[in-house]
Amino acid sequence: MTLFTLRWGIISTGWIAEQVVSDLLVDPTTRGTNDVVHKVTAVGSRSVAKAQKFIDDFVNGDKTVKAYGTYDEVYADKNVDAIYIGTPHTYHYTNALDALKAKKHVLCEKPVTCNAAELRSLIAAAKENGVFFMEALWTRFQPLAKEVKELIDSGTLGLPVVVHADFSVDFGIEKLPLTHRMLDPKLGGGAILDLGPYPLIWTILALYEHPANKRTKPSNVTGTMYKTPITGVDCNTSYIVTFSPNSSTGSTLAAQAVLSCSMNVASHNPGVTIRFEKGTIVIDAPVPCPLRYTVQYFQEGKPGEIAREDTRTFEYVGSGWHFQADEVARCVRDGKLESELWSHDKSILEMEVFDEASFHDWVRRQGGYKFPDGIEKVLL
Repeated sequence: MTLFTLRWGIISTGWIAEQVVSDLLVDPTTRGTNDVVHKVTAVGSRSVAKAQKFIDDFVNGDKTVKAYGTYDEVYADKNVDAIYIGTPHTYHYTNALDALKAKKHVLCEKPVTCNAAELRSLIAAAKENGVFFMEALWTRFQPLAKEVKELIDSGTLGLPVVVHADFSVDFGIEKLPLTHRMLDPKLGGGAILDLGPYPLIWTILALYEHPANKRTKPSNVTGTMYKTPITGVDCNTSYIVTFSPNSSTGSTLAAQAVLSCSMNVASHNPGVTIRFEKGTIVIDAPVPCPLRYTVQYFQEGKPGEIAREDTRTFEYVGSGWHFQADEVARCVRDGKLESELWSHDKSILEMEVFDEASFHDWVRRQGGYKFPDGIEKVLL
């Protein structure tokens, strides 16, 4: 097979872009990837100097990489095939739309947008321009997640019944500047958009994607928030996602996910627990990139009594961001407009769960968290 090279333009030079680019440059053969390779060809920042410093620090000072002081120049670069967007949440829609209109493939950092309406607009733009578009939910592409998914779908443990998942980070919010991305409402601050996707992705993998569910949306979502008095963004959010049998779709799944995220306390271990009729999958923290999970098999006829346990541990070079990049490269190579592993409908479901204006009064509306006027570029 001919080796396919995907040429990347990087938008923003913050911490998340540093992590992604560092992984892009890892030799793909170290993770068993022999069909695609990645090359960074352009970096855009607020100044040429900042872009060049990023190249010097994280792209090995490669002289062939272009440093631009505007994003538009990256979009216009003919040596760029795909754009990675790592800007703050509330800039994603505009940045992604500009890239799509320039007919560039796009990998946009999570949360992909501020609401479902913005996301639908981007998906329409991607289809109109005939380019690939995906949210950077990197967890879904990691080897552990893929293996857990195979185990779930095998039916060995029976049907899933309950998912418990939490992702929390103690940001020390009392000491942060009010302009920090976690505190500033104008940047989509708070726990739900920044941390909430990670508990939810395990719900989507275990329940929404389950064969018995037939891709049926949740029958109900309830949520509650504690909003920090510092700026009014959500500090602690808990939400329950319920899936019920549905005769119109053929779903026979009856299951529930109990999820939480906080920005003033550290995560605990385990990060994810998926409870089945015949056993339990326990996934170690951190939830975004776990490296170990344990399967507990129940004694036949004795629910809850563990007959045996199997533990699997994973190792690879890099931090795990490169697996999603490999997926983008393969999809672009094969002419696909979306990934099957993290398809558009899954990102839409994620946004709908988080939305204040979706088809149910769900988490943000129930919690009373409204963005400042003008932040959401597309409304229902």
